Amino acid sequence: MALRAASPPCAAGRCLPSSPPPRVGGRQFFRPLPPAAPAPLRKSAVCTKAISNSDGTPGTSDSPHVVCFGELLIDFVPTVSGVSLADAPAFKKAPGGAPANVAVGIARLGGSAAFIGKVGDDEFGYMLSDMLKENNVNNQGLLFDTHARTALAFVTLRSDGEREFMFYRNPSADMLLEEKELDLDLIRKAKIFHHGSISLITEPCKTAHIAASKAAKDAGVLISYDPNLRLPLWTSADDARDGILSIWDTADLIKVSAEEISFLTNGEDPYDDSVVKKLIHPNTKLLLVTEGPDGCRYYSKEFSGKVGGLKVTAVDTTGAGDAFVAGILSQLAADFSLLQDEARLREALKFANVCGALTVTERGAIPALPTRQQVADALTNVVA
Repeated sequence: MALRAASPPCAAGRCLPSSPPPRVGGRQFFRPLPPAAPAPLRKSAVCTKAISNSDGTPGTSDSPHVVCFGELLIDFVPTVSGVSLADAPAFKKAPGGAPANVAVGIARLGGSAAFIGKVGDDEFGYMLSDMLKENNVNNQGLLFDTHARTALAFVTLRSDGEREFMFYRNPSADMLLEEKELDLDLIRKAKIFHHGSISLITEPCKTAHIAASKAAKDAGVLISYDPNLRLPLWTSADDARDGILSIWDTADLIKVSAEEISFLTNGEDPYDDSVVKKLIHPNTKLLLVTEGPDGCRYYSKEFSGKVGGLKVTAVDTTGAGDAFVAGILSQLAADFSLLQDEARLREALKFANVCGALTVTERGAIPALPTRQQVADALTNVVA
């Protein structure tokens, strides 16, 4: 595989092929471009995250506190809810991808975050790279691939704001990240490494994913894991279950939804504490179960409980779980002792619940992620 060192010159400075690659079948995305001669690896321009000092003045972090690994893509969200993809009159283009959502969410909250992954050497890839920089996310680990396009996902919104997905990634650039391309130094210097399960589905990204997680673990970095179940991307439900659980025991912090608990336990009651506790392994420091507007449950070896959520009118639930993760990781990155202090952990989870709630009030994931001030303004409405 060749990674282009730079885009060819043109009036705008960025060129696409003169004619679009053919589309084959209903779910087939762009066919890989013809082989190119090997070229120097192309990386995105680096953005060093701006943070605030204790006195509120701007500061900088050369080593981001949270490194997020995985997919970065474009979500196309219908402009109206309750219709099929075929009946949607128009779509809103929104940057997305669960790990990228978390990175941007942390930065929006004033935290320090980086993203590692790959996009296509195309206009959508450039747009996503620019989006990371504009949101103060360190993107030195972002690569551009000339052989595959940036991933797309069309999202159907039901009348209640819940979603169904159609993905275009056969293959997409994020699936082609290789172990040799990883910025391991960026990972080892982080406080928290956050990842999901989508990059475990195919090679070579699977091997890169495992290597990145191992590098973080070996360096003593706290591992955060959100399985982010997307069954249509796996070859079967059994493969999805096995893949998600294959790295389960390596995580220090795990965030799951009630639906994911039911899936991983083969249909057991996700609201039964004894069922949830089956998912706690010896390395688990904190297991979080999100329940949408009802808030979340938390489980550690020392304590467990529930924190209420913020009631809002849901427009689009895309990114709500990622906003929640961004909320709790932004708090933990500042102070790991929250994991041993239940009272302070509950306050941090209340903050995270509001992050998730505010995100569902707008269409798209990243465009809807809240700022710290927006969360602070809404906290007074949280159910105790």
